Amino acid sequence: MVEKKILFERNSENIYDFKDEESSLNFIREKEGLDEEVIRRISKEKNEPKWMLDFRLKSLKIYNELEMPNWGPAIDGLDMDKIVTYVKSKTPMQAQWEDVPEDIKNTFEKLGIPKAERKSLAGVGAQYDSELVYHNLKKEVAETGVVYTDMESAVNGPYADMVKEYFMSLVPPTDHKYAALHGAVWSGGSFVYVPKGVKVEVPLQSYFRLNAAGAGQFEHTLIIVDEGADLHFIEGCSAPKYNVANLHAGCVELFVKKGAKLRYSTVENWSKNMYNLNTKRAKVEEDGIMEWVSGSFGSKVSYLYPMTILSGKNSKMTYNGITFSGEGQNLDTGAKVVHAAPNTSSLLNAKSISKDGGIGTFRSSIKVLKNAKNAKSTVDCQSLMLDSISRSDTIPGMDIRTNDAKVGHEAKIGRISEEAIFYLMSRGISEENAKSMIVSGFAEPISKELPLEYAVEMNNLIKLEMDKNM
Repeated sequence: MVEKKILFERNSENIYDFKDEESSLNFIREKEGLDEEVIRRISKEKNEPKWMLDFRLKSLKIYNELEMPNWGPAIDGLDMDKIVTYVKSKTPMQAQWEDVPEDIKNTFEKLGIPKAERKSLAGVGAQYDSELVYHNLKKEVAETGVVYTDMESAVNGPYADMVKEYFMSLVPPTDHKYAALHGAVWSGGSFVYVPKGVKVEVPLQSYFRLNAAGAGQFEHTLIIVDEGADLHFIEGCSAPKYNVANLHAGCVELFVKKGAKLRYSTVENWSKNMYNLNTKRAKVEEDGIMEWVSGSFGSKVSYLYPMTILSGKNSKMTYNGITFSGEGQNLDTGAKVVHAAPNTSSLLNAKSISKDGGIGTFRSSIKVLKNAKNAKSTVDCQSLMLDSISRSDTIPGMDIRTNDAKVGHEAKIGRISEEAIFYLMSRGISEENAKSMIVSGFAEPISKELPLEYAVEMNNLIKLEMDKNM
């Protein structure tokens, strides 16, 4: 309890909204906009094999041919001609924290990354703008055969054939325009392979910091958990606020093999000028388990719908997510699941909070294929509006192709209880603290799914949002 209080006090102000002057650092910065020359320079800088350059160029062609998304909030304020797709520190990735450049190291120290690594993580990757600047895996974990490295090393290293087999096979460039953009300009991210039967007892973490103004971040995460293995992977994201648009269009591909288990936890705190157009997808084989835990804070506009394909019989998935939308934010989030085998099950539990005119939309998509006999799916969506000018919507989608399935959707949307506020105030609690307590209690079922340090961080982010304009 003492540790929790210290962490809470450390985050009582917005520690995420600080920035380094790019001119004070030694950077490679690509020109604004996107064309074939930019793609070729990025690939050359990374010393990539020909197949990856060909993949990038093919993706660029698809990107130019596809229409803009039209299913979510407007993204008219995003002009790709003004986005820098590649910004890299000239310092190579380091395996020792003391070797990271001082300015960059100070950024991650402020965010608490080294402290978290020392206390509770098996391995850490820290990305600054377009590429990783630090990466480390504990010796005892590496000795079990676990591979955890940056994507650039994976593309050129001993696991290159595995990367080539799996890379953007779950999320092809043809999926949507920003998947194609990702395929063309992806940079950074993590590659993880957990061998058969290996259970990683403590989490791995990647942290993505976008510091450059007017830039995009396009990290690619590829995780393969082999048969009978077990892994918890945590991802954190943040960025300072600028007066120009920034873009996040990362991609996450997760492969859960027979009898394996993967928990993928994310706490995102993007700045309010960020367009977050991220794509996440998992494929789960027989008896496999996929667990999503998601906290979305910040960003101007979000399109975020983690998708799970239950391809093997008896496979399972759960999704626990929360979003907080404040003034000027339109967060369009949700989850998708495809039941493609018998006896599969899914549970989607989503909560959203909106305040000061913020808009929160939850979309669920449940598809049960004809051969998915005895499939079970439950969607539970709860939304809390903290004032009369905010908005919350639930948009369910169901495509059930067999009569032998049980599928249910429940949604509850309401305002914060005046009676509950009055009761707490009658006990000597201020109105502001009463509201914060109610909102924290509303979010508690999601935060409890995270390790202590990250649950505290999520609660602090909620408090930061609640403190604004009160």
